Amino acid sequence: MFLTSDDAKALSDKILARSNADACVVKIDGGEDHSLRFARGGATTNLATSEISLRISSHIGGRIGSVTTTRLDDEALEAARARSEEIARMLPVDPEYVAPLGPQRYETAARYDDNAISLRLDALTAQAAQVIAEGARVGVDTFGCASSARRFEALATSAGLFAYEPRSEIDLSATARNKADTWSGWAGAHEFFGARLDAASIARRACAKAAQEAEPVDLEPGDYTVVLEPVAVADIAFWLMSAMDARAADEGRSFYSRPGGGALIGEKLFDEKLTIRIDPTDPLAPEGGVGWEGVPHRARAFIDRGVVSTLYRSRAWAQKTDAEAVPFARNFIVEGGDAALDDMIRSVKRGVLVTRIWYENMVERKSLLLTGLTRDGNFLIENGRITAPVRNMRFNQRLGELFGRIEALGATQRTWRAAGGGGAAAAPPMLAEKFHFSSKSSGV
Repeated sequence: MFLTSDDAKALSDKILARSNADACVVKIDGGEDHSLRFARGGATTNLATSEISLRISSHIGGRIGSVTTTRLDDEALEAARARSEEIARMLPVDPEYVAPLGPQRYETAARYDDNAISLRLDALTAQAAQVIAEGARVGVDTFGCASSARRFEALATSAGLFAYEPRSEIDLSATARNKADTWSGWAGAHEFFGARLDAASIARRACAKAAQEAEPVDLEPGDYTVVLEPVAVADIAFWLMSAMDARAADEGRSFYSRPGGGALIGEKLFDEKLTIRIDPTDPLAPEGGVGWEGVPHRARAFIDRGVVSTLYRSRAWAQKTDAEAVPFARNFIVEGGDAALDDMIRSVKRGVLVTRIWYENMVERKSLLLTGLTRDGNFLIENGRITAPVRNMRFNQRLGELFGRIEALGATQRTWRAAGGGGAAAAPPMLAEKFHFSSKSSGV
């Protein structure tokens, strides 16, 4: 269910007016989703869903009780409000309690497309059809999913805050396999505006990667020079960003912890070519204006030319440490350079071109040791040329080392991202040395 700003405010005002708590917070989110899956020349599944969730958090004497409901009738809302207050009274006092925020100023993020036609099922069908047609032309089988959504989030507090953000999303993920079923390729994209999604380009890239007649080769585990395409860089950068929690750093539990106590803010921990930033007003990959707990997102660099500029900090930890609250960012931009992808490949004596990665997990947070698998399109580079497909491999890589020895970066581009549940990311292709592949994983 998609609510307008006026609808969400009227609903939250009604709940706040009935509250008997010291303070009250209402969070509402919901929307409408469409998806179309396709395989080997035709559609297999299409879905249309509508959902909404409303959470009431009652603050009483430094304690917070919360109840979530998916019903919006008066009876259900009144029961949820009363139950949240009952829970709050039963809880112990929270030593890190912070009161709800009052009115805030938010940057406006361009993330909502009023043109609902571009998000409908027939638009998704047209995108899938382009992938299927390109596969037939090249002679490969195609599979994938086209999806769209129209969603919103609203936050209201008894202290006078009301924030509302809508967003539209459309994405296309396309996988292609050769007829011998020995090799696959992939391409995809995620956009907030339907007109910006280039299905034809996605189809060409996925099918070209899959159309390989040469037998894929197995490489022995070890350290390799890699050229990571933008989607792989974005997924790995997400794990680097997700570890940037100020509390963990201050308490000595993080890669960003200073020996002897405190966080390594202001220290150069990465290659000077690395800058990762967020910006609600950036047209390429805008973060939302409203962050966790209603804290505004501001344009800021988390890593600036290799130097750690800031870390995420909850309101409770900011209050305890007398520092600025910085909300977690789901969307980010990795700044690029001026190297062309073809030039990166030409510079490699022996290495691997990696299309994307998947099934990543952080093995050891303090050293940022990440594991995962390559997927859908590795290629052996020899003497500056792509010479053969390479079967998939597992990697175990310390991110501080990877981002500490960047050889070159290409132009930043908007890309699809799987890690962290998706979201907007922009990243460049990256050339790096000594990427550690730990074992073979020969599935296609």
